Amino acid sequence: MKEREILDSFPAGHPRGSWPAEERAAVLRERGESATVVMDLDTDRFLIVSEGAAV
Repeated sequence: MKEREILDSFPAGHPRGSWPAEERAAVLRERGESATVVMDLDTDRFLIVSEGAAV
């Protein structure tokens, strides 16, 4: 199992939807980070997460 670190988050109600989160994740990937966007239904936010080392 891998541990994930939350790198950033954006509200799901943003006028541009998930685009700000996707754009931020793209910047992080260009820098060599393993970043992906997931939806957290409990908090109604788009989270940018990075998978860490195996636990």
